[in-house]
Formats: sequence, C-alpha cells, structure tokens
Amino acid sequence: MRVLMIEDDDLVGSATQKSLSRFGYAVDWVVTGADAAPALKLHSYDCVLLDLGLPDLPGETVMREIRDHQPEMPVVVTTARGSVEDRVRLLDIGADDYMIKPVDTVEVAARLRALLRRVRSDAAVQNELEHGQLKLYPSRRIATWAGEPVALTSKEYWLLETLLRKKNQVMTRSQLEDALYGWGEEIGSNAIEVYIHYLRRKFGAALIRTVRGIGYQLGAA
Repeated sequence: MRVLMIEDDDLVGSATQKSLSRFGYAVDWVVTGADAAPALKLHSYDCVLLDLGLPDLPGETVMREIRDHQPEMPVVVTTARGSVEDRVRLLDIGADDYMIKPVDTVEVAARLRALLRRVRSDAAVQNELEHGQLKLYPSRRIATWAGEPVALTSKEYWLLETLLRKKNQVMTRSQLEDALYGWGEEIGSNAIEVYIHYLRRKFGAALIRTVRGIGYQLGAA
C-alpha cells in the first residue's frame, strides 16, 4: 500500500511516516504542494494524505489539481481549521475524509484503512481475491489457503496482494520494491527474494514462479 504524504511540518511528517510504516504502508513524503504533481506522475499511489497548511500553495489548490488529474484518487486532509464551514468546504472541494490537527498517528492509519475499504467497495473491487486455493480478503488483510487462515507479516501480505492483483503480468524486483517501500526506506539487497521465500514456505513453492532474468509471477492456479 503506497501513500503520498504532503506535509511541511518535520515533526508531524516524521512521526506519521514512521507510524504508517509500522502498519505496512510505503510512505513517500513531500513538503510542498509543488512537489505533489511530479510525485503523482512518477508513482502509482493508493491514497494521498494532504496537509492544508503548506508553505507554497494553498492546500485547496493542491486538492483541486489532484481532482483535475486523478479524480478517483482517495484523499485524506489534515487541517488546523475545525469549524463546520471549513469541514463542509473540504468535502465540497473533494476530500474523502479529514482530520483536525493535532492528529494521532494510529488514528491516521485507521482512517486510511477505512477509506481504502470504502473505495474498493465503491469501485466494485472484489471483497476477496482468489487464485486456486489462495484467497485474500483486502478489507481485513487476511489470507487463507484451502480455507485455513495463514499468518502473514505486513510486507508479506502486501507483496502477495500485489502479485495477485497483477497475476497476468511478470513483476520485476524494482516494481515490487516500489509497491512495498517508500522513499528513503532502507531496502535490503535481497529483501524481495527473502519475502518470496517466506511466502513459498507458507503456500508452497509452486505459488510464485521465478521468470529468469525478469522477475516473479503467480504460478498456475
């Protein structure tokens, strides 16, 4: 799960990035509104976390630019303005959810999970993803094999969901790293291979096949 965070406060940004990373989110962090557009063009995000009090552009302007170019992008706004009029205006210009500062980082993670559940449901994405004996339940981040639950770490789950959603294509190691890690996160040279190894141990070696010289893909169902 990849999130773009637009936040100019170093303490808030650092705490939020660390907290979301613990919940398995890959967080890319920019500090100005002008940096948002290039990031959104460069990467595919599941959600944007937008602070309205930016140093260069009004947060409302950034919101409208996101809506103009990516109208379906889920956006959670954080703001110090808490009047009813402010909240109504935020929803009217396109915010999917909002939080009044100071925010609790654990609540931010919970809000993102709830928003993404709604978005996936509204977009008619299956409540479950299936491949042979494997089933994933994205709204609860649960995996089962032949009907039995299988315990997964956050990184294992996101890697498996990425492969399942892209099961008709071969994913390179770089693409998988982009799905699992945010900017600046330390990535071990063989991190993807290690997670692939763990998943094969839990679901069987045939679940994920190696395409030599290219990357990985789910095996035959």
